[in-house]
Amino acid sequence: MATASPPRPPEDSPPPGEDSLPAGRVRSSSPGFTRPLAMGSLAVVVLLVAYLIFSGGGATRYKLLFNEANQLVRGDQVQVGGVPVGSIKNIVLTHDFKALVTIEVNSSLTPLHEGTTAQVRVPSLTSVANRYIALTPGPNMVNGHPNRALPAGATLPVTVTKGVVDLDQLFNIFNPQTRKALAQVLQGSAEQYAGAGHDFSLSVKYFSPSLAANDHLFAELSKDQATLTSFLVESAKATTTIGARAPALSSLIENANTTFSAVGAHQSSLAQSLRQLPSTLRHGSRTFADLPSTLGALKQLVDVSKPDQKRLPLLFSRLHSLLVPATPAVRDFSLAFNRPGPSNDLTDAFRILPALAQALSTSSPDGVTALKESVPITAVFGPYSPDLQGFFRDFGEASAYYDANGHYARAVPVFDDFSLGANNTLTPVTPQQGLEGLKTGQLRRCPGAGTQPAADGSSPFVDGGLINCDPSQTP
Repeated sequence: MATASPPRPPEDSPPPGEDSLPAGRVRSSSPGFTRPLAMGSLAVVVLLVAYLIFSGGGATRYKLLFNEANQLVRGDQVQVGGVPVGSIKNIVLTHDFKALVTIEVNSSLTPLHEGTTAQVRVPSLTSVANRYIALTPGPNMVNGHPNRALPAGATLPVTVTKGVVDLDQLFNIFNPQTRKALAQVLQGSAEQYAGAGHDFSLSVKYFSPSLAANDHLFAELSKDQATLTSFLVESAKATTTIGARAPALSSLIENANTTFSAVGAHQSSLAQSLRQLPSTLRHGSRTFADLPSTLGALKQLVDVSKPDQKRLPLLFSRLHSLLVPATPAVRDFSLAFNRPGPSNDLTDAFRILPALAQALSTSSPDGVTALKESVPITAVFGPYSPDLQGFFRDFGEASAYYDANGHYARAVPVFDDFSLGANNTLTPVTPQQGLEGLKTGQLRRCPGAGTQPAADGSSPFVDGGLINCDPSQTP
């Protein structure tokens, strides 16, 4: 390489910078030698960077054999622990209808070793894109010895690869009836959340705190492994017992369905009950507020009654002797209120009372009016009540059944066969003369005129002449 030398200074002037060097000192290098060395080093660095860029960083290719391609495409990522380490370069179909996927792995991870596995994964179950291959590299050392490295271009068989389960494959395990029912469930869920987007957004907002609370709950549960294990074992026993009662459980579910259907048929009543629930709870709160004082008074009552508890056995023994004979009476009393059959007990009588009261409400005024108008007619029978009472009394004694007194009605007509003459002599009379003492046509006797007149003049009773009767009609 040719270089141009700088112009030489005049001989009478010192070289530039020479005055700063010590006397007798010369420069150790020449500018013509350091420049080519620096430019050569720069060229080597540029070539090394270009090699690293255009050579792919020393990536190694491997082949993975899957039962199916699982919708992989060229360019999908290859990840290890969620970190991209390569990509898919090619996908071909083998002669036995399997998918041969060629991947390229960065040199930082190569070479791979035996025990490496591969699995196709997706970000979510419903996704059909953004699929990637998750590699699990084999160990470098096995039992203290280096593990065999896989050469570049090695093929991992289907025994160490795993595909992904598509959502369609999941649905295909169900029969047509189940798929139809699942579609109806999804449709019903869509109808259920229709118009509830705002509320659902609020639910999603609080979903993260809920997960945090659940995480705290599970952390607390994991602290006591013995209790959790016992709970799981007992839950398994309970589940086994419930499973053994499958028919009864099915009947319970059917009855619960019937119950909920009946409740749904009375939504208006249920809504009214829910509207009244706050007031009921307020009354209940006041009741519970008064409950301590009530319990205190009840406790005081119990404390006071403790001395008398010793007398309870004697009371119960005496009460037993009362209850035994009272049982038939109580049963008869119960039959009086409720006897099988129509119109034969007090309950039926009480049911008739409203109709009777309604009838009396219309007939009573007319009855009262009739009674008022009949008072002048019936008032005349009042004074004759002693005679009527005596008739029933004497007639009852005479016409009673035969007893020790020989009570039979004996009616014997007696006629006078003699008449009392002068000097107390009896003189026979004819039949016509014996009937002369009988009186007929006495139709207006006064009260008390059926017997001899009283000495005090109280009979016959004429009530000051107000009774329309004849006091002279006496026996």
